[in-house]
Amino acid sequence: MKKQMRVGQRPVLSVVIPAYNEEQNIGPTVTEIAAKLKGAMIPYEIIVVNDNSRDATPDVVRALQKKDRNIKLVNRMPPGGFGRAVRSGLESISGDIATIVMADLSDDPEDIIRYYRLIADEGYDAVFGSRFMRGAKVVEYPLVKLYVNRIVNKMMQILFWTKHNDLTNAFKAYRTDVIRSVLPLHGAHFNITIELSLSVLIRRYKIAACPIRWYGRKWGQSNLKLRAMGRRYLATLVKIWFERLLILDDILAESSQTK
Repeated sequence: MKKQMRVGQRPVLSVVIPAYNEEQNIGPTVTEIAAKLKGAMIPYEIIVVNDNSRDATPDVVRALQKKDRNIKLVNRMPPGGFGRAVRSGLESISGDIATIVMADLSDDPEDIIRYYRLIADEGYDAVFGSRFMRGAKVVEYPLVKLYVNRIVNKMMQILFWTKHNDLTNAFKAYRTDVIRSVLPLHGAHFNITIELSLSVLIRRYKIAACPIRWYGRKWGQSNLKLRAMGRRYLATLVKIWFERLLILDDILAESSQTK
């Protein structure tokens, strides 16, 4: 059953930003997101999860907090990992809608607003943006990663019989009660991206698909290592695949009992 959002108020948006050594990126990212959300009159909180950064990332966020009380900082203890940072961020949200955004401004803040409106105004449970559908825009995506991305996503489309073709992208939005329905999450690294999206998908929530824009990093290097992720992605896929079968069995059993 869906949890009702705040009566008489616009739903609060929680923006979760995992950050590891992003001192050059995190300031512009948070500042631009906050400005766009204020301009759209969307109530928000921005949760930056400092994932054991060795640079001044947390200091930059603390400076931003002095100007905007809606910015929160979560400092993680070792071990680090993108998935662990996402999980810490999701545990800290207090809003009605949550979105996960990268710390390097690769995700367009205008798309965050689009996500919010699809859930708040049109009644979707989640929004899966795609960088690879009509109307999307991708700038400076590394060629090798692009090939791997398309192969992996096509395989998941076949395995899960879905139209969604960018399941590996972390940048999606969810009603917070939908997120809670798939907890606990276990992904410690970038495999959490498919663990979360596929866990929502197999439960047959109402999911919107929309084109989004993605831009290559301006500063620094991505922490995604393709070779290291292979085993983790495979293990997560197998786990969710069998979970899907169990959920389908439950649906069929409930259907037979109502006849």
